[in-house]
Amino acid sequence: MKSRVRKAVFPAAGFGTRFLPATKSIPKEMLPLVDKPIIQYGVEEAIAAGCDQIVIVTGRGKSAIEDHFDISYELENTLEKRGKKELLAVSRNVSNMVRLSYVRQKEAMGLGHAVLMARDLIGDEPFAVILPDDVIDAKVPCLKQMIDQYDKLQGSILATQVVEGPAISSYGVIDGTPLKDDPRVMEVKGLVEKPKMEEAPSKNAIIGRYVLTPKIFELLEKTPLGAGGELQLTDGIKGLLQSEKVYGYTFEGKRYDAGDKVGMLTATVDFALKRDDLGPKLREHIQSLGL
Repeated sequence: MKSRVRKAVFPAAGFGTRFLPATKSIPKEMLPLVDKPIIQYGVEEAIAAGCDQIVIVTGRGKSAIEDHFDISYELENTLEKRGKKELLAVSRNVSNMVRLSYVRQKEAMGLGHAVLMARDLIGDEPFAVILPDDVIDAKVPCLKQMIDQYDKLQGSILATQVVEGPAISSYGVIDGTPLKDDPRVMEVKGLVEKPKMEEAPSKNAIIGRYVLTPKIFELLEKTPLGAGGELQLTDGIKGLLQSEKVYGYTFEGKRYDAGDKVGMLTATVDFALKRDDLGPKLREHIQSLGL
């Protein structure tokens, strides 16, 4: 009997140094993209993809994430007394959206280590990993597209996008062969971490969405620490290739790197322009700049 992907892991223990000084006291995952924290976009995507349990891997100074998804009695009581029903509904929707669990990563030891911390809460079933920094705007949620592929192929799925030029050196890159019946899907033969542009095996870069089989935990436990004393998820996936099929999937949608200042600003403008309450005034302002 096939196991359904119903759990999603969110690694959220990083320091967010690229956004200092803002992230000195605020988790980078809580920085607002328009009027929602970055991490909420990912949680909503996981729910829309059919996940009903969210595991967030946190570290020191990340209590604001837990507070955000918890009930705020004082706020809700005040809003109720003042008759602000719409805002009350917004607050309650956040705290009621899904079951959340938290696990602490005591040291920032890499993405693979963060995923391994969730092992006891995931158990022996397939699961998703969402990196909150990668915000993806898509008609069909990116994770839903990937889970549909997992259901068909019964192998781990890595989200990929085509990256041109020298920027490919900032990513893990897939070496693989496209499937005949679906060119968006590649059977992975190998992974190269941050290759030089001329040595990259393809233009298919791995971005922050994964659907993984539970075998990955066993492999991560045996994988030695890499550069900087970190346990890399890609090293664990390389081990997975020895016993299972792994696929890369070029998703449909637009990805924003919200862990980068320009990416965050671009996402903020694009998301705001799509809003009926914000778009017209913002568009008018942009046009007035005469750029």
